[in-house]
Amino acid sequence: MWVEFMTARNAYVAQTWSELFAAEGLSVRIIPPIGYGEEASMRDARTLYVPSGKAHVAREILRKI
Repeated sequence: MWVEFMTARNAYVAQTWSELFAAEGLSVRIIPPIGYGEEASMRDARTLYVPSGKAHVAREILRKI
């Protein structure tokens, strides 16, 4: 199960966050806005999801930086 963790202002920022979390060993899913699917622009906001048992780990990573 995945839980919503944060919203990034665009796909570029979302990918940067995803790479940071991946470097710390945390899986992240980047979801485009609902209804756009593959047609979403790279400038549209993205929602980052983390595994439900790892949300506290993601918060700790954010706290460290």
